[in-house]
Amino acid sequence: MSGRPVIGQIVAMGGGGFSMEPDNPLLDRYVLGLVERATPRVCFVPTASGDSADYVQRFLIAFGGHDCEPTHLSLFDPPREGLREFVLRQDVVYVGGGNTRNLLVLWREWGLDTILREAWQTGVVLAGISAGSLCWFDAGVTDSVKGMTADPIDDLSALTCLGFLPGSNCPHYDGEAHRRPAYHRLVGSGALPGGLAADDGVGLHFVGRELANVVSSRPDARAYRIELRDGAVVETPLAARYLAQDRRG
Repeated sequence: MSGRPVIGQIVAMGGGGFSMEPDNPLLDRYVLGLVERATPRVCFVPTASGDSADYVQRFLIAFGGHDCEPTHLSLFDPPREGLREFVLRQDVVYVGGGNTRNLLVLWREWGLDTILREAWQTGVVLAGISAGSLCWFDAGVTDSVKGMTADPIDDLSALTCLGFLPGSNCPHYDGEAHRRPAYHRLVGSGALPGGLAADDGVGLHFVGRELANVVSSRPDARAYRIELRDGAVVETPLAARYLAQDRRG
């Protein structure tokens, strides 16, 4: 048995995971639990951080404490066997945060975007935080393109992404003060389609292109559906399942 699910899955995290919550592994454990294999192969992709060596080391240390086989993928030092072969051998591809625009440019140049779509469609679980969350959607709110504006809200802009998942995405919804007003502004102006926002500590779990679960590593964290109705932006809270309760139960 391959250990993979039969339908592609993505867990898009607004914040959290090993890099933001080193003492709270609930979201990372949830991602690993989506794989049937007893010891999943998990590949960290740190493209958005410029392949930060510190980021990679923190991943290897954190996931070394789980029942898995952690590795990482660098486009600055690509695997000799070839990108496609390497990626398709993984059970989970976990994308780190950083500059989403740079991530997309590099992935498209190397053809990694096409490889990841094939991996997703053949059962590799895709996951990620921040840039590693919004990259999967049609579009998202990014700080990757910063201007010289007086208002920091204006430094957050719309970015066209990979389109694996429908609509738009906004991570760090409660963790960065300017995210909520910027997302409302961009949806209200039509610069972004409606979509989903996630607080830090929240994972949006998609099965195929449908939202199947909202989970959290923090008791009060939430997700939100953001829509434009009759010219007004409407925000609808989506309750998240607190994963610590699952472990107690």
